[in-house]
Amino acid sequence: MDTTAIPAAVLVHASAAFLVLVLGPVNILRPRRDAFHRHLGRTWVVLMYITCGSSFLFGLEHGFTFLHGLSVFTAVTVTLGVWRIVRGDRIGHSANMIGSYLGTLIAFGFAAFVPSRLIWTTATTHPLTLIGFAAALLVIAAAWIAVLSTRFGRSRLVRTGARAPDAVPSSHPPTEPTRKASRNVILAALCDGR
Repeated sequence: MDTTAIPAAVLVHASAAFLVLVLGPVNILRPRRDAFHRHLGRTWVVLMYITCGSSFLFGLEHGFTFLHGLSVFTAVTVTLGVWRIVRGDRIGHSANMIGSYLGTLIAFGFAAFVPSRLIWTTATTHPLTLIGFAAALLVIAAAWIAVLSTRFGRSRLVRTGARAPDAVPSSHPPTEPTRKASRNVILAALCDGR
C-alpha cells in the first residue's frame, strides 16, 4: 500500500489516536500521581485534541457522522477533565479522563471492525504495512515513556537521595527532604558501602 494515497489528515488522526490508546493505560493504571503522571497526561491531552480536531479534516463528504459527534463530546470531556484537576477535583478529573479514553476505544472499535473503514481494508490488503505502522508508533510511545521515566521517575529520587513515596510507611505522608536529610542519606549510603 502506498502511504501517499492516504491523506495526511488521516495519518495524523490515526497516529494520534493510536498513541492515545497506548499511553492512556500507562497513566490510568499507575498507582502514583506524580510529575511523570502530569507530563504524560499533558502529552495525552494534546494527542486527544489532535485526534478530535483531525477527525473533522476528512470523512465529512457524507455529512456529520456519529464519530464526529463523539469527537466533539470527547473534546468537551477532556477539557472538563483538565478544568477539574486545575480546580483540585481528582475524582471528577479521573472520571472525565477515563471516560474520554473509553470513548476513544469505542471509536477505535468502529474504525477497526467496520469492513469499509481504512483500518479494516489496510489490515486485510496490506497487513505488514499496518503492523509496521503500529510498531513504529509503539517505539515512539516507549521512547517517550522512557524519557519521562528518566526525567521524572524513581531514578530521579535515587539520584537526589530522596526517599521514594512507597518507602515511607502509609501512616506517615512523604515529606520533601531537606538539604541536611539528603546529605545524611548519601553519607549513610557511602558508609554502608552501597
